[in-house]
Order: sequence, then structure tokens, then C-alpha cells
Amino acid sequence: MNTTNQTAAVPGRRVAIVGTGSYAPERVLTNAELEKMVDTTDEWIVTRSGIRERHIARADEATSDMASEAALRALESAGVKAEELDLLIVATVTPDMPFPNTACFVQKRIGAKHATCFDLEAACSGFLFAVDTARQYLLAGTIKTALVIGAEKLSSVTDWQDRGTCVLFGDGAGAVVLRAVDGERGILATVTGSDGSLTELLNIPAGGSRTPTTHETVDQRLHYMKMVGREVFKHAVRSMGEAAGRALEQCGLTVNDVACVIPHQANIRIIEAIRDRLGLPPERFFVNLDRYGNTSAASVPLALDQAVRAGRIKAGDVVVLVAFGGGFTWAATVMRW
Repeated sequence: MNTTNQTAAVPGRRVAIVGTGSYAPERVLTNAELEKMVDTTDEWIVTRSGIRERHIARADEATSDMASEAALRALESAGVKAEELDLLIVATVTPDMPFPNTACFVQKRIGAKHATCFDLEAACSGFLFAVDTARQYLLAGTIKTALVIGAEKLSSVTDWQDRGTCVLFGDGAGAVVLRAVDGERGILATVTGSDGSLTELLNIPAGGSRTPTTHETVDQRLHYMKMVGREVFKHAVRSMGEAAGRALEQCGLTVNDVACVIPHQANIRIIEAIRDRLGLPPERFFVNLDRYGNTSAASVPLALDQAVRAGRIKAGDVVVLVAFGGGFTWAATVMRW
């Protein structure tokens, strides 16, 4: 089954990102170090993924810790106090624990005592799903201020014996503050989709109710990410390209109107293929994949914050955020900054 949903801006009212923040752990794991851990080379990794290094969290550093740091930076950027938050959503596939939700841990740490808190899981598309969810609350007028965070400690679910996957992933977090605004800026359109017939191509097989944790599942290394890379590549390029195109069409724009695309930072070949599909030059894409690797739900907000702070995105720019993840899930959001 393949499902797609579209949400357009409500006339006269839009939701905008009013602050961004991000965080990456201090430790950097280079390709040279990975050469000593598994049978791989820097050339092999760079050629196939474009990744040169990634950040790895400390053993005592959880997803909520990274999420909280990104959140505090986003709040500072927005000039908003934690007590003003009405809603706090964390998108992640690596929660601190099955429950309570990671958002509640963030709430406690940053002091967002008035916020309703929950997690949202749509793999690498999770952040954009969460932004669209918060947007609906804001457009309905039930809340005034939302904080959405994408945060992952993928090193905790990476099989460091599998050279095909361990070279790809890193840890980090990104966050945005959202409010309803007047004027031309804000989110113009969002397209989301899912295809649950392909769940076996990208997943963590064990640890849930389908395959509970046992000595056997641990011994069989079933609590680590498994991926059929070639199939994921094919579906990611098509789904993200189509979603971005539909989102632009929905708000009456073309690729020529786009100032900056923030794609999910999964693989440089995927990004290049999407770029070719959309017909945009490299300078219109913001890429930090080489320094951070694939950080799943943290990927887009981390890159967005860096692009904003680097001056790559300016007031009035049309920006496209696009992602693809396990499920399969995909999403594209068009906004005027």
C-alpha cells in the first residue's frame, strides 16, 4: 500500500519557524578510525556515501541530552522561554527508553513545564512529520508555541561489525520553534507519504512486541539496523523527488523559485540523484553529510540550523525540506523564510 497526504496553507494564516538550534557530540569518528574497526577504506566510504566523519555520543549521553541542547539553542534563537512552550514533540527512532517518551525527559531538563509532550516515530522522515503535526495544532489555534526536535543516538543501534551500515550513521539533534504568523512567510505546503509493504528493507528486527528481546535475538545481532541499500536508494530518490515536486506545485511554485533545498543527509549519491531529478544546480542544495553522516530524524533540522547560521537562507527565500525513511515514509515541506 502506498499513501500520500497533502496539507496546504490556510488562507490568511501560516505557521513559521521562528528559531533553530542544533547539537552534535564532541567526539568525531573518522573514516581512518573505521578502517581499524572493520574491513573498509576511506576511499570506499567516500565513493559510496560521501561521508568522511561522523559525531558519536558519549556512553552516558542519551538522545534526550542531545535533544535538550538543540532545544535550548533553538529557544535562544527564537527569543522564547521554555515556559512559553505549549507543545513539545521529539522525532526519534532511538528513544531514551520505551517509555516514558523522550519528549518528557526533554521537558524536565529544559523546564518546559506547560508543554504537552510526546514522541513521533517515522524514521528519517520523523522531523517533517512532527513539524506538520505541530502545524495543525497551531493552525487550529489550540496552542501558540511549539518546539519540534529531531534527535538520534544511532550509534546505540549500529552494528559496528557490519561494514555496509556502520560507516553511514552518526549522532546529533536539531530543533525548531514554531508559531503562527501574519504576512507572507511560513510553511506553504507539506506532502507526506508511506508505503508499509516495504518494511523489511530498512528496520531493526528485534526489541518490539513482534520479536521481544531474548538471549537469542541479542546473539543474532537483531537489535541493530538492517538495510537493503540498493532498494532503499531507488525508493528514496523517487519518493523524495516526487514529494518535493508535488509540494511545490501545490503552492504554485517551480524549482526555479527555490533558493535552498535541505535534503535528508543519507548518501551523497541519493542527494545528487534528487538534484538531477529536480533539475537544480549543486549550489541550491545544503549538504553537511560529509561531516555528520546520516543522523536519521536529526538530519534535516541539524542541516537547517547550520544553513541558517551560515547565511545560506535569508528572509523571503523559498526553502524545501525533504526526507525519506524506514516504513517507508517520506515528506517534503515548502516554506518561505
